[in-house]
Amino acid sequence: MSEARKAFWEGVRAELPLLIGVFPFGMIYGALALNAGLSTFASQMMSSIVFAGSSQFVTAQLVHDSAPGFVIVLTIAVINLRHMLYSASLAPYLKDLSFKWKALLSYLLTDEAYAPGILQYEKEGVTPFSHWFLLGAGFSLWFVWQVSTALGIFIGAEMPKDWPLDFALPLTFIAMVVPILKKRPLIAAALSAGVVALLAFHLPFKLGLILAALIGITIGTGLEGKK
Repeated sequence: MSEARKAFWEGVRAELPLLIGVFPFGMIYGALALNAGLSTFASQMMSSIVFAGSSQFVTAQLVHDSAPGFVIVLTIAVINLRHMLYSASLAPYLKDLSFKWKALLSYLLTDEAYAPGILQYEKEGVTPFSHWFLLGAGFSLWFVWQVSTALGIFIGAEMPKDWPLDFALPLTFIAMVVPILKKRPLIAAALSAGVVALLAFHLPFKLGLILAALIGITIGTGLEGKK
């Protein structure tokens, strides 16, 4: 198990730079969820069960805006479509694992866990303990997300309003996305989605996010198919 532990802690270390941005983001979510009308229990359980920061953040905002239920479901479904792409990207490296390992890693698969994980697989390939690297990255993110959510719930109201904590989210995503933008379809998808998100920012119920995601996916998939 020494090699497994080594791979696990390598995954934790690779995740550390991203956790710097995740922690304040989790605190913001915890405070926002309470302000949106969610109970303390529901706010924390969403982090433990759903474990999808962007979806949780948008859900809290939509609940606060009294958005219709179908809009909330549709928005979250579209936002989480990217997880299917992450899974498809990692599938060739994880195909020989047991069902229990696949189930565990799929639960822990997030943006921040995928980024160092896919870079490691592309660099080192599949080894007997490479999945422990992904486990280390995913678990460390899960742990920090639970702690930061709890802090946001219990002390969020005491945080100074002039702290620019909300800027941690875009910084975190920039740190994740930039290293993997090496191919034309990925670059085109990222740029097109970003431009559309800015242009459609003022659409109600965060519908601009849905539009940006769909256009980014369409353009990226189209260019990928022309290879």
